[in-house]
Amino acid sequence: MYPEDRVLVAYLPHPDDFARIQRENWYRIPQQHAPKGLYAEYLAFYFGQAFGPDKWAIHYCAPRLGHELQYRRELLPDQPDHPRANELYYKVQLGPLQKLDRPIISLRWRRLAFLHTIWDRLQTAVEINDLLLEGEGLVDRRFATLREEGPDNW
Repeated sequence: MYPEDRVLVAYLPHPDDFARIQRENWYRIPQQHAPKGLYAEYLAFYFGQAFGPDKWAIHYCAPRLGHELQYRRELLPDQPDHPRANELYYKVQLGPLQKLDRPIISLRWRRLAFLHTIWDRLQTAVEINDLLLEGEGLVDRRFATLREEGPDNW
């Protein structure tokens, strides 16, 4: 793990989705709604309302091992009559789940499908806003290192 490793935070609406991740080590993303940056090194999971006391927070992450396109009916053969059964989904293969040292909470409910961040922010964040990569306080580590070394070392 490197501080600048990319992390894609993904919304999990139902505990069944998380159970599948735990059991089968994969997560699905509809192709038509897939975010740019599917190539993140890690996925983190933001729990929805159905998670009860764990809702509106990130509790787990996992390394992304790869992905492939499949029809939803192939991913979830027990749901052949689902309205989106014939749509393409990314099946994102995951490594072992890692529980965060402390959950990253949302101070207020927010509609969130995907959020891009980096590993060191995931490790130090207290609340969701700490993960945002835009705005003041964003440090480009390569630039900061070059600046510290001074122009004579470039």
